[in-house]
Amino acid sequence: MRTSGETIRSSRFRSEREGDWLRLQAIVEQAERRGLKSLAFSDSRDLVTLYRQAVNALSVAREISLDSAIVAYLESLSARAYLVVYAPRASLSGVVSRFFTTGAPGAFRRSGIEFIAAYALMALGAVAAFLLTQADPTWFYAFVPDGLAAGRGPQASADALRRVIYDSEPGALDQLGAFATYLFSHNTRIAIFAFVLGIMACVPSAVLILYNGTMIGALGSIYADKGLGYDLFAWLSIHGVTELSAIVIATAGGFRLGRAFLFPGEKTRKASLAYAAHDAVKLAVLAAIMLLAAGVLEGFARQLVTAPAWRIAIGWGIGALWFVWLIGAGRQGNRSTELNPRETGADVSAGEGAP
Repeated sequence: MRTSGETIRSSRFRSEREGDWLRLQAIVEQAERRGLKSLAFSDSRDLVTLYRQAVNALSVAREISLDSAIVAYLESLSARAYLVVYAPRASLSGVVSRFFTTGAPGAFRRSGIEFIAAYALMALGAVAAFLLTQADPTWFYAFVPDGLAAGRGPQASADALRRVIYDSEPGALDQLGAFATYLFSHNTRIAIFAFVLGIMACVPSAVLILYNGTMIGALGSIYADKGLGYDLFAWLSIHGVTELSAIVIATAGGFRLGRAFLFPGEKTRKASLAYAAHDAVKLAVLAAIMLLAAGVLEGFARQLVTAPAWRIAIGWGIGALWFVWLIGAGRQGNRSTELNPRETGADVSAGEGAP
């Protein structure tokens, strides 16, 4: 139960400072509704000073155990003012533009080791499965799920495989569409799990990307054995270059997290993971965008373009565009973002005067 002396002290404390609090509240409300550019010069000038006075008042109120209503009001006002003063201010268009011009390309270039490792594991799996299946076709069933195989195993004839690839028989379009849909959903799941599980010392991500390579290699072996290796390569190229690159990029993001966990350096593991997450999240978003692009290519270009040479040209041409963008974009900008994934304004530290 509060004594009369405590009540008087709280009332006096509030009356001496309430004018500044109300003015700060009015400035904060205007900035929240209409943006900082709407503030008058005098309001902009006094914003930081009033904010620090409110924080000091909050500190005093907590120290001398004033009325809890005053403490709650000052906590709310200080938190809102902090966001107005210190939080990064960027429009949605600015965030999107920065992601495409510097964020994603910079994260990709800083993840070169992880990117190469993921690609090497996929290639290793493909080569190993191709050679094993060539030596013994029954290996095919160990690498390729039933949903993806759908009868395209060692026992399938060359004519049957060819008709499906080129949509040249009734129902072939539906079969190929189901095949492509299964492949796309499978690769999307691989990309998600490879990213998320990377934090577990990279091992699950490495196993997943290796397995994805074995599936491609085993399937390629069956088609090559029937003299259709070039045709399958062309069919996969039109969307697979983008799709498989998205898986590799997602895996590289997982590897970034795993490497930060395994080798935190001078940082704590928590700090190392937080630092690596800036690039890892950008890579995950980039992989999602590429998977969407692959879905468009798979849904339209695959049906509209049937000539193998054109399928290869389109697929690898688009892949080259992705690579040129990721390697070249943003290099002419601020070099500090290349060295530090925490771009200017991306982090808010609880500095001086933070409540």
